[in-house]
Amino acid sequence: MAITDKKALLNNQSILQNFGLVEEIGEQAAEIISGGKSKKFTVINNTNNAIAYTLDDVAWNIPATAKQSFYTDHDGKMSFDKDSRADEINVQKESLKDGKAYQFKPNAGNSNMIDLVLV
Repeated sequence: MAITDKKALLNNQSILQNFGLVEEIGEQAAEIISGGKSKKFTVINNTNNAIAYTLDDVAWNIPATAKQSFYTDHDGKMSFDKDSRADEINVQKESLKDGKAYQFKPNAGNSNMIDLVLV
């Protein structure tokens, strides 16, 4: 019986994914668990290197050319070292806005610097 239940669960997940409902269900669950609406952010790395950063004081790492989406019940405060050189630290802090997408990209005027911009 457990195998049948497991197959049914996988089938249901597949159906939900095909209709694009998995993200919506995740957002609804986050609202129920937190007792309120969560903020959602998307971060895209348009550089050739992985970037370490924090979002609401939790450490993350985004690989080169990757995309990450987050839900948070906090403020959406991001910080990262915008200087890509190993021996230099230049911390940038941003307050991300709910429902928006941001991208890391190389600075046009200085190849050692990384910008975080609204997409």
